Amino acid sequence: MNRPRLPFPGRPSEPADAAQNDPAAAAALPWHIEAPAGTTPPRARAFAWLGRLGLSGRLFLLTVAFVVLAEILIYVPAVATYRLSRLSDRVAAARVAALVLNAAPEGQVPEETARRLLMGVGARAIAVRVGETWRYLTDGPVPSAVAETVDLRQRGLTGSVGGAFRTLFLPTEAPIRAIGPGQDGFDAVEVLLDEGPLRAALTDFSLRLLVACLIIAVLAAGLVFFVLQRAIVRPVVRLARDIAAFADDPERTDRLARRSARTDEIGQAENALARMQVALGGELRQRRRLAELGLSVSKINHELRNLLTTAQLLGDRLESVSDPLVQRVAPRLVETLDRAIRFCEATLAYGRATEPNPQRRMVALAPLFEELTDLADLMPAARIRVEARAAPDLEIDADPEQLLRALTNLVRNAVQAHAAARTADGTVLIEGVRVGPPGTGSVTILVTDNGPGVPERAKSNLFAAFQGSTRAGGTGLGLAIASELVRLNGGTLCLDETANGARFRIVIPDRAAGVKAA
Repeated sequence: MNRPRLPFPGRPSEPADAAQNDPAAAAALPWHIEAPAGTTPPRARAFAWLGRLGLSGRLFLLTVAFVVLAEILIYVPAVATYRLSRLSDRVAAARVAALVLNAAPEGQVPEETARRLLMGVGARAIAVRVGETWRYLTDGPVPSAVAETVDLRQRGLTGSVGGAFRTLFLPTEAPIRAIGPGQDGFDAVEVLLDEGPLRAALTDFSLRLLVACLIIAVLAAGLVFFVLQRAIVRPVVRLARDIAAFADDPERTDRLARRSARTDEIGQAENALARMQVALGGELRQRRRLAELGLSVSKINHELRNLLTTAQLLGDRLESVSDPLVQRVAPRLVETLDRAIRFCEATLAYGRATEPNPQRRMVALAPLFEELTDLADLMPAARIRVEARAAPDLEIDADPEQLLRALTNLVRNAVQAHAAARTADGTVLIEGVRVGPPGTGSVTILVTDNGPGVPERAKSNLFAAFQGSTRAGGTGLGLAIASELVRLNGGTLCLDETANGARFRIVIPDRAAGVKAA
């Protein structure tokens, strides 16, 4: 019963050692399963089903995967800790038996007492080291090999995890050797434990922990999925649906995305989409109306050209009249009709309302200004004066016809504004001045009036078609056409800030200066 001998052997049992070092032996073990050849599907086929899942399905799988990973990180250390705790309890019980063994005379314990002590500890044998002497408490022969040696004085998580899962899935007949610290009267205690009871307790604990982890995982995954579904997936799906509906029919106002009260990135995206849909939908509706208007204008233009041709023929007959007033007005009338006919022909030739490329050249400003003075006769009852000031040698690098059309629109708007406001002593002043030497400088043209000025509400869209009208019944095309014509000639058109009236500024640089600035 109490034979003196060396400490318990520490080498692994033969079956486990053979399974670790001999592949053939490992293949013979019951847990070694060989996968059939040719059954592994290609990677593309294995993950093809993911592409058929929507955002909700992918989010659910991702949530489950992360929750399962978290549960594994909890489950594995818990099982290893439980195994160490069971071994620590057995070693603590062995210390109590060691006290009895240490207090026995000459270290000899009666056989019945030894059997009861070992049964209470649940061990095959107990060894106690006092100095350099070992004392043993056994109830039969000690096994020649152990399945594993666990030193509780040096606990490592990696070894504990491996030992716990070896106990669960690779049981052996050999016992486990557990080493614990001693206490008063002895230095260390070792105990040999059967693995069967430990494995049963560990299996029971693992099953209970696994069930608890699964319940927690299901609840956590469901809660996380519900929150993410409400906070992210549903708004994103709604955004995608709104974008698809808007793409199908951008002009429908009943499919606009609703504005969101959220302040995060999704709320910003929803609000940006709503603003874009309103702006783009309005732009598309306006472009459609403009296209329809362009088609109507093309038809009207065709008929207007015929009427202008007839008027031109009548104007040619006026040249034979000897009246001095007719002789002075007839050439201008004919030239104006020629210009109108050329414009109608150009519009029909292009089939759209875009302007042709300008034919820029150096042209004197004074004769162009002189033609504008007759625009005062548009409103004879208003008694408006149109004055022109330009040096006789002042020249501008521009297309004369396009520049004259732009200036005509500006002067006509000023005259009509005076007439609508019934301004007393209404005056429209056209001035031209050169800045810098010819060829490398620029020419500035100012069209100033002392009328009511431009309303504040019209300034933001002053040069936009159908939006920049400053008077009731206006179309807003005059300033838009003038701005386009000036821009085609490389210049700019803007409204100056003035205390009274309105002043439009045209700046057209010479081509050499424009190329250098660009």
